[in-house]
Formats: sequence, C-alpha cells, structure tokens
Amino acid sequence: MSTPRPDPLTFEVVDLIGSVVARYHEEYDRAAAQHSLTGAQARVLALLAIEPLPMRQVARTLKCEPSNVTGIVDRLEARGLVERRPDPADRRVKVAAMTVTGARTARLLRDSLGFAREPLAELSRAERTTLRDLLQRMVGEQQ
Repeated sequence: MSTPRPDPLTFEVVDLIGSVVARYHEEYDRAAAQHSLTGAQARVLALLAIEPLPMRQVARTLKCEPSNVTGIVDRLEARGLVERRPDPADRRVKVAAMTVTGARTARLLRDSLGFAREPLAELSRAERTTLRDLLQRMVGEQQ
C-alpha cells in the first residue's frame, strides 16, 4: 500500500514553517550572543523562567541528551544565572532554578526578540488565537 503524496499546499505550509523556524533561531542566537550566551543556554534560561525543572525534564523538553544539559547548566551556574536546588517533592533529585540575575537576563533576552512579536502584531487577536490553536494541534498539545 502506498502512502499518498502530500499536495502542493502541504509542501508550501511545510516550507513556510521551516522559514519561520530558521528565522526564529537566527534571531534567537543573535539576541543570545548580545548577552554572551549560546542559543542553547538562552533556551534553557527561557525554559527555567517558567519554573524550576529537573535536569532530565529540561533535556526531554529541549530534545537533547541529559549530559548536554548538565554542561549548559554548569556554564549558566558559573555565571550566576541558575542554581541547582533539591527538588521539594524528592530531595534526591536536583532541579535547575533561575537566580534573580538569570531572571533579569531571561527577561531582557525575551524583550529583545522582535522577529516573532512584529509579524504577530499584524494579526488580530482572533487570528493569533487560531494560529495558536492550530499549532497546538500540530504538536499534539490540544487544550
């Protein structure tokens, strides 16, 4: 049994998503460099700005090896941007948590990302809501 070929519209959508992702990563890396961070370090900071997380959860979320996260957190910790704490739910587990300096840096980094904010500002609230809902469906995070 053969798999049906995607239609031209699907190819166009996939190409557009790829372009958005590439532009986002370029800007994210540029903004991170302004704060003397790598893109990976900036992504860990952004994730920890939401809540402290066990290192394995950071690795799962970023889809990378736990050993990579350990190195990234080591470098962020050396700069005073994150710290390791015992997990209140299981003291055998360490969580990576944002410091005050890390939270300030994450906020400055987020505020300097204009690429996503500028085109989204041209969409109405209803269009942004529809876009969010469609993207959530695509990644399997339906609310």
